[in-house]
Amino acid sequence: TNTVAKSFNNAATPLIAYTTQLSTTSFTPLQKELLDETLSKARSFRMLGAPEVLEMGKLMIALNQTKKALDIGTFTAASALAWAIAVPADGKVVSMDVDHTELNRIGIPVLNKAPELKAKIDFRLGSAIDTLKSLIANGEAGTYGFAFIDADKVNYCNYYELCLTLLCPGGVIMVDNALWSGSVVNPENESSIAIDKLNRFAAADDRVHNTLLNVGDGIHLIVKKH
Repeated sequence: TNTVAKSFNNAATPLIAYTTQLSTTSFTPLQKELLDETLSKARSFRMLGAPEVLEMGKLMIALNQTKKALDIGTFTAASALAWAIAVPADGKVVSMDVDHTELNRIGIPVLNKAPELKAKIDFRLGSAIDTLKSLIANGEAGTYGFAFIDADKVNYCNYYELCLTLLCPGGVIMVDNALWSGSVVNPENESSIAIDKLNRFAAADDRVHNTLLNVGDGIHLIVKKH
């Protein structure tokens, strides 16, 4: 039995459990450990990205062979770990969050078991907007091949614009929670309104190619045009 599918989808439909099981065959033992630790110990464990979403991101990094990835929303570092596995030995992941409580309590003890992966991750505490702007100011515009957006929803459009500046042509943005439990169809609260705004903006943005997928809680897959 796939422990990833079992632990994450114990209340899910058989179809979701099936797709998750067959999408996570490349999940490493360290990823499984961090997943299980997060689900058992984190107070807000539902903030964790779905395993199949993390595997999709690893595939995107493999496809465009990037060495540099952006990770907006660290939590326990499950997404940062996935990107660190996918980038080469000399690659780097810049992971951003306003709170490192769960990272320090749950993520770091697991990451310490793989120092070669941990060394690839640059954890930044504070506003992701400020961090992204600092990377641009440091001359890193156009040098990243992948960006994962999974933080506060009201800033999704701001994150998108800054990530697009930092991405090279052909670079990929993956926006998580792009369907927000279906509430984007008739958005009423601040988060669903903000997500709907980004979805519609990206769909009309002639700088990118995009497709909105019903995977996990929704993934908006966006590719910067050459």
